[in-house]
Amino acid sequence: MNLEKMLMESVENNTPQFVKEDKIFDYNNKDKFTFRLTKEYVEKLNLKTWFAGYKKEALVSTAGIRGPQNIIYPHDTRFPINTIGMTLATLAKALVLKEKYPNDEHVKLVGCEVRYNSKTYLEIIARIQAALNIRTLTPVRRQTIPIWLASFLAFKLDLVGAEYITSSHGISVKNATKNLNNQGSQYLPDESMEFVNKIEQILDEVDKKGYYEIEFSSANDSLIDEETMEKLNNGIDLYCEYLKNGVANEKNINTIKNFKNKIVIDSVGGCAYNTLSKILENLEIANNFVWFNKEEDPFFHGIGKDIKKDKTGKEVFYDWSLDVTVLAKDEKGGEYFPVVKSLNYGEKLKNYPLNTVVLITDPDHDRLNIVQIVSIDKIDEVKKAGIDYVKLDENRILCVFSANQSFLMIMDYWYKSLDKNSNSEYFMVKTTASSKAWDEWAKSKGIKIINTPVGFKEIASAVKKIEAQYEKNVDNITIYDVFNKKVELGNNPRMIFGGEESGGMIIGAIEPIKSLSGRVALAMREKSATEAIIVASALISSIDTTLAEHLQKIYDENNIISRYDVRVDIAYYNESEPDIDKLKEAKVLGEAKRTKNDIFYLALAMAKLENKVGLTEIKEILSKTFPELDFSNLIDVLFVGDGTYLDFEDKFVEIRPSGTDAKTKAYAGGSDKQLLIKYADNLGNYSGELNEVYKKYIDEKYVEECKDASFAVYSKYTSKDEDKREFKIPNYTF
Repeated sequence: MNLEKMLMESVENNTPQFVKEDKIFDYNNKDKFTFRLTKEYVEKLNLKTWFAGYKKEALVSTAGIRGPQNIIYPHDTRFPINTIGMTLATLAKALVLKEKYPNDEHVKLVGCEVRYNSKTYLEIIARIQAALNIRTLTPVRRQTIPIWLASFLAFKLDLVGAEYITSSHGISVKNATKNLNNQGSQYLPDESMEFVNKIEQILDEVDKKGYYEIEFSSANDSLIDEETMEKLNNGIDLYCEYLKNGVANEKNINTIKNFKNKIVIDSVGGCAYNTLSKILENLEIANNFVWFNKEEDPFFHGIGKDIKKDKTGKEVFYDWSLDVTVLAKDEKGGEYFPVVKSLNYGEKLKNYPLNTVVLITDPDHDRLNIVQIVSIDKIDEVKKAGIDYVKLDENRILCVFSANQSFLMIMDYWYKSLDKNSNSEYFMVKTTASSKAWDEWAKSKGIKIINTPVGFKEIASAVKKIEAQYEKNVDNITIYDVFNKKVELGNNPRMIFGGEESGGMIIGAIEPIKSLSGRVALAMREKSATEAIIVASALISSIDTTLAEHLQKIYDENNIISRYDVRVDIAYYNESEPDIDKLKEAKVLGEAKRTKNDIFYLALAMAKLENKVGLTEIKEILSKTFPELDFSNLIDVLFVGDGTYLDFEDKFVEIRPSGTDAKTKAYAGGSDKQLLIKYADNLGNYSGELNEVYKKYIDEKYVEECKDASFAVYSKYTSKDEDKREFKIPNYTF
């Protein structure tokens, strides 16, 4: 069965006739026009309800304000992402920008990947900005570009910001904008709230005045600027220059060139190929790679897609997303990787030799997953290293490395290649949910560790706090991480790695990066699969063993105890439900379950922080709630910005509500994989019910109010050592 056809038919059948017939405004009209948003439209489109959901997401979102859309009728305001919402958000961001910099030239960039309706949204953004006299750089012929290139150019060209349309590795019907500031960093919640509040003001004006007029420029307005991007070769030349001063140094490039085997790049969705293939040509290593999925496809070549039976036994379309590491259970209860299964590697890799490595990247080309063909004879070594695998045929298995494992090998390779005679103080930035093995490895090398909440914007924020002190020539740069640990970095810090367990990473700059106007950065602001692919390829080309054997060697060399990591994802509803009313209802119910689970742990952490309970009482509560688990060696329970971190002598468990959906994520790391699975599974799936022991020590009213208190703690963390460097818009010469 054609799965995309099945999806399209379900969307068509579940879209009411009134949605099909009324676009509200013709977003395909290429001429200049004015859209009058009236009070009647606000009521008809139920925009107040849409806005309430949008505002809620803005407070907690980790990677743009994401949501499903009607992929056939994108003006459908029953969905969180739609042309009207995109119009209001773009207008609000533009108005905030003009208020901040009233007398300057404003230049932004807008780009997108391959998702449904992305180019429609790109046109809306560019035309509204142009109508407000904001010059908007767009890729040549509206080609796709990766998120990291938009981010890089925002910083390098000293733009006032950028908009990038993506939903990362989320399901096909989802979309979003990642809002990037003048540093190329994703907005933190306080930045998002500036324009969200502006949307509210616009809707209030409609209430009072009866309407609000929104101008659209013509599609060929001179302020929609393709020429600059054409001169810059879509930014590729500038990015290659950056790479050559880092991971694409002469040694790494020669190592890749001399590798006898081909490395496979799987460009899931196809966006990566357009840019990365040109970069590999520029670096003269294109012949060392072969490609899967070069073609751009909003359905992502069927990857991650499946058919499942609903409660009535009817076959329905199901989307697992593009997260290669997602585990599922089959009808017999056995675990398998549904996304890996859909990659069809049993067939695609049948003629490739043993030890072939496949580097898998996602639609916006910022994440990397690594898999390798290995002889079935090595299965015991693979299991010993804690590496998951799937069987390809009778003689071969496919090792599926987690980002925790892949990135440990990458950071180790990169560190060993650095000049240790420099006077730099090396540091790395990681999220709390990432592997404890990274901390142990860094400690063995004397590298300083900075832990942040989940989300790459949090990593970028930490780096910027360090840079702000570096530019002031502070003698001993210090920063407090999310554990409230003071980290001292001397006066010449260099970041060697920044990353998170979900597959995003960057390498720090050997020499500080400078923008065209002279701004300084110690690392780029967005994760880049191109950067990861180049350094990973150099690593792969430099060893004569399997990656599993190499990983085991790193564990042994650095006396790493926490060799195993698990993540349990608990989804409370089916994101692929085509009926938006059922989807919304299921999401609300799911969010309630997610929140109840979150609050159970969060209240413990907040009560301990405020000295309302001690560790002894928390152990008693948890032991009563989970009699099958041992909490005797629990060291601490901490709120870490977006989740609760349980620190044990021999492991950690973090319970975190998804910032973008009705899901709970339970992470664990330590020395016993089966034990980690047991803890993550039990704690992650807990209902959140408060037992009598819990209520004896912590008041229920306190539990209800702890979420608001946690926002204040997070705000205090983000504002400490805050980067307050003022951005001055330059006189643009391009």
